[in-house]
Amino acid sequence: MPSSENEVHLCFGKTESCGTTTKRDHRVSAKMRVLAILAVSCVGHCWTDPFATGNGSAFADEADPDVSVPVFKDGEAQVVKAFEDADYWIREDLWVETEFDSDGDDRLDRMHVSVTRPRQTESEGLRLPAIYISSPYFAGTGPNAEEYFWDTRQELGEPPKERKEFPSIERKGRRPIISKSHQKEWVPRGYAVVHSSSPGTGLSQGCPTIGGDNESLAPKAVIDWLCGRAKGFKSVDGSEPVVADWCTGKVGMTGTSFNGTLALAAATTGVEGLEAIIPIAPNTSYYHYYRSNGLVRHPFGYLGEDIDYLYDYVHSGPEERRDYCDCEVRDEEMLERFDRISGDYNEFWSGRDYLNDLEPVKAAVLMAHAFNDWNVVPEHSVRIYQALKAKGVPVQAYFHQGGHGGPPPMKLMNRWFTRYLHGIDNGVEKDPKAWIVREDDDRQEPTSYPDYPHPEAKVVELFTRPGAPQRGELTTDPATERTTETLVDNFSFSGASLSQAEWTEHRLMYVTPELSQEVHLSGTPRISLRLASNKPAANLSIWLVSLPWNGSKNAKITDNIITRGWADPQNHRSLTESEPLELGRFYDLSFDLQPDDQVIAKDQRIGLMIFSSDRDFTLHPNPGTELTVDVNQTRLSLPIVGGKAAFLKALEPAAEEE
Repeated sequence: MPSSENEVHLCFGKTESCGTTTKRDHRVSAKMRVLAILAVSCVGHCWTDPFATGNGSAFADEADPDVSVPVFKDGEAQVVKAFEDADYWIREDLWVETEFDSDGDDRLDRMHVSVTRPRQTESEGLRLPAIYISSPYFAGTGPNAEEYFWDTRQELGEPPKERKEFPSIERKGRRPIISKSHQKEWVPRGYAVVHSSSPGTGLSQGCPTIGGDNESLAPKAVIDWLCGRAKGFKSVDGSEPVVADWCTGKVGMTGTSFNGTLALAAATTGVEGLEAIIPIAPNTSYYHYYRSNGLVRHPFGYLGEDIDYLYDYVHSGPEERRDYCDCEVRDEEMLERFDRISGDYNEFWSGRDYLNDLEPVKAAVLMAHAFNDWNVVPEHSVRIYQALKAKGVPVQAYFHQGGHGGPPPMKLMNRWFTRYLHGIDNGVEKDPKAWIVREDDDRQEPTSYPDYPHPEAKVVELFTRPGAPQRGELTTDPATERTTETLVDNFSFSGASLSQAEWTEHRLMYVTPELSQEVHLSGTPRISLRLASNKPAANLSIWLVSLPWNGSKNAKITDNIITRGWADPQNHRSLTESEPLELGRFYDLSFDLQPDDQVIAKDQRIGLMIFSSDRDFTLHPNPGTELTVDVNQTRLSLPIVGGKAAFLKALEPAAEEE
């Protein structure tokens, strides 16, 4: 993406660029013009390691308090004193007209938008790129209370009990400020910050659809407005226009969780002007959020939540259209089609899976996620990262070892937006593709890798040998004699307690020998097994654990659970169609566990645990279902850096110290 004087230093003077139709003829000091030219001519030679330290050189006089153009140093936008004082920022709110009517009032929905920008965009004709965040949460939410969740004490395959009616949300907040997030980080660095409430939330019209098309088209409309292609108005039902003549027509989006989802949703429209996004722990498929391989599964900490609850939780929009939205979206679309009985993948879920909508994506994508995020599990970002990489879209990935959320270091984000929004040639395309925080490191100090998964990771096949009700073996040599072992389902026992048990009938456990050196797992493990059930339906849960279990209060999040996965044996043929299990008949299943990148410490053992109901994630049927596993047909595929040779070396007895 070549830079130009207009793009990089924000279209000084008379311009007609960046997709806008407005012309501006502001007088700019000779000093500012010189600074702009210097910035463009120098920045291509100033790339350094993003996490190296050094003085570098800036492209404007940093000591001059009157400088009011963006300043770049070592490929990053710097804090400019003239932009720093929030008391002088311009704040305005408006409504942007969309191309859809989702609330059935025969008028195009309008989205509530707020803008925060340096005063120089008014006083000096400065034009800046925009960093944009959209969310359903800005106006407040309903109660996060289990009493409004679905009851998980449900027999598999039977209709669930009705969910308790959710109270209407009392919207908080009025004009003009939607949110103050991201302002202090980006406005002083030469960006405008834009927020909008998503459809059917806050002062935005429309209905929330939790992944429906209008939630992609709404941020597209805001970007179109920033680029001069859509209409903005000073009031929700007025005709007085508002134009974004301060914007260069370069927009970046970011946000965490649902907000990150909306950044990706906007990118799937292929809208011109959206140059880069940084989605943080985005939900990229509502099926993968509320289901897993045909199984009804809940996000960690929200046992019993489903998509209709999330709809109620965010529906804070105009009161006069709420009944219409509840009827059309929640009751007729969600409750009739989300299928909480079988858990099958269908057209309803397919329409809320952004992997199916990636063809138009052009924006450069820096994905951020945690490998121990059991709310929005890591496959959400990994699947998108891999698909966009294959498509040729500029991508990077940042992964840490914590839980839900957590943005990349400012350096990574700054370089990303500097390159794609300001057009500074900082060499970000040549940076490592993957940044991963190692187990004992600070999140601000990730380790760089050529890619994710690690290019040197190769699949190692591990096989089980019997040992129930104690622990069997997990070895590189397959068993020769056919053996079966049986577990008895009981959701009363947590996965943690089953992992630590020396003797129990409620799980099967297979462990490797003690590791004499660390093992680096990088990629997506896969389990293949043959099993039979004594009932027509059963939960199936898989945990990969590091043993011995660290039960101390100082245990790290990476000490015990390596990764997990869940599946419905009734979907052994297809995710789109389940069938009752014939009692006692063996079925073959194979499915992915959650992707990971973890260094498993020496002196630990890798344990494969097979059990039925996972009390933190699945439905809770009455205890007693028996699952019988064909031991010599069970195989775990682990992506290990260095492959089988590295793994076998780690299994060799440690050399005795002299």
